[in-house]
Order: sequence, then C-alpha cells, then structure tokens
Amino acid sequence: MNLYLRLLWLLWRLRGVRRRGLFDESRLPFRVLPNDCDINLHMNNGRYLSFMDLGRVHLIAQTGVLREAWRRRWMPVLAAAEIAFIRSLEPFDRFELVTRLLTWDDKYVYLEQCFERDGELCAHAYAKGLFLDRGGRVPNAELVKLAGYEGPPPPMPESLRRWADFTASKRAEKNNQ
Repeated sequence: MNLYLRLLWLLWRLRGVRRRGLFDESRLPFRVLPNDCDINLHMNNGRYLSFMDLGRVHLIAQTGVLREAWRRRWMPVLAAAEIAFIRSLEPFDRFELVTRLLTWDDKYVYLEQCFERDGELCAHAYAKGLFLDRGGRVPNAELVKLAGYEGPPPPMPESLRRWADFTASKRAEKNNQ
C-alpha cells in the first residue's frame, strides 16, 4: 500500500517540478519503511524495482515529456532492467534514487538508476524502455524532440552496450527455440 501513497506523493510533487534538460538527473529522496523490508531486515530486492518505477516517472516529468505523453495516450513500457546490490539499505535509512538518461537507439531509451545513502552507492541499475501508442512504438526521435533536444544520441557506455547485447541475445535465443 505504501507505494501507492508514494506514487500519490510523487504526483503531488510533480505539480511544481521545473523543466530540466534531457540529460539532467532526477533525484528523489526516500526512507526505508518497515514494510519495505524482507526477513533479513533490509530493503526487499523487489522493492528496488518499484522505487525505480517512481524514478522513471519523475525523470519523464522533469523533461517535460510526461504531460504530453499523457495527452497523447502514450504508455511507457519497461523492456528490461538489471540491478546490482552493493550495500544494504536498512529500516529507516534515508536514501536518494538518482535516475538519468544515458542514450537511446532505434527502439529503446537506456537509463541508469542509482540508490545512494549519504552519497554512498548502495545499488546500481540499468533499465531500457520505450513508449507505445495505439499504432505501436513511438519513435525515440519524437520523444527527445518533445524534451527540446534534436541532436544525436550520446555514445553508449561500454558496460551498457554489453548489457544491451546480452538482453538482445537472450531474446534471440528464446525466439529460436
């Protein structure tokens, strides 16, 4: 239930969010609540993915794309995510979720999401996604143009390229079975 409350809190905060650049990071403060924890008394691994959803909504809003996507009835879709847990987040720890756009290709946008406690990295994730409308995939060029950017995508970092290739190979392998 608390993630619905956190979503409502985020939507309330979005009213006053000022538009930022496409490559500016989104920073959201949170606190680990007891119902975010598992039996080991640290934040449950599935909860990280739920917080990441909130970070992506905030990033899309601060680029100015969320309002227009809503108006056009575009749906953001997560295609894949990968996360590495580095340090535990304990009950009542304050942390920040940092989300930023890294690059895009013909199909996906690629994001980095980091969980930080007092400036210390606790978890690092990559996510890729896209927007869909009734006719299918929304071209990424249209998305970034809505955010006020018309240049080429930045080069893909090597670790992200390896992950993107890996996820593509898994899909291809399953399609050939």
